[in-house]
Amino acid sequence: MTAICRPGCGACCIAPSVSSLAKPAGVPCRHLDAERRCRIFGRPERPACCSGLQASAEMCGETPLQALQWLADLEAATRPQG
Repeated sequence: MTAICRPGCGACCIAPSVSSLAKPAGVPCRHLDAERRCRIFGRPERPACCSGLQASAEMCGETPLQALQWLADLEAATRPQG
């Protein structure tokens, strides 16, 4: 089930790493504005991994903090072992 992004959340732009932007996990993306909205949303320079991520009730939870935790857990679970 697809959800609509929660205003002021930005968890999906903070918790995961984005290698094409050299963005480490847990660090706000450089394209995230002060209102926690993506400045390149819908633009061709937005990474495919970002445009492919769809908000869902499971991922977003009830609060931005729940969303950050869910995404941080996913990031940790999918991190390559080196």
